[in-house]
Amino acid sequence: LRAMFNKAIEWGWNKPNPAYAVKRFKETSRERFLSAQEMKRFLAALDNASCETVRDFLYLCLFTGARRSNVQAMQWQQIDFDAAIWTIPKTKNGKPHVIPLAQSALDILKCRKSRTNSQWVFPSGKSKSGHLENPFPIWNEILKAAGIADLRMHDLRRTLGSWQAALGANSYTIGKSLGHSSIQ
Repeated sequence: LRAMFNKAIEWGWNKPNPAYAVKRFKETSRERFLSAQEMKRFLAALDNASCETVRDFLYLCLFTGARRSNVQAMQWQQIDFDAAIWTIPKTKNGKPHVIPLAQSALDILKCRKSRTNSQWVFPSGKSKSGHLENPFPIWNEILKAAGIADLRMHDLRRTLGSWQAALGANSYTIGKSLGHSSIQ
């Protein structure tokens, strides 16, 4: 709200910012990612997931490090199989992002492509958007089967970055692969 009122003042609103004296809520950054032991259990549970679409969706979240919403809205026109890249036209920071696709991700995509004529990689006949919107029931089944608590889908992004760091990738490379606009 503070930023919104400051912008209004910048645009000519002639009253003081009512949010000026409000203390900001102190946020703590989340550091959760899958450990090696959890990863084994997670992948075993993922392989046995009751829904193939959600299973493939979660594998692509893990393999690409992309945000859930970007993977949900992935379209075939964004995939270049020859160059092994996925171009997200607009990310959270408003810019396009090119993600290299590992062979495992390409294998999933090729298999899915051979069985659909939808524009969406993860189509859904139940959603208004036409693509997968609610993977959470299957996600919860997978976590329960794997015996993993306190893991969010967004933590799969952190898992990719953490594993890249463990394998010796530098901060710049990790940030670029996750589409961060700042090295921080």
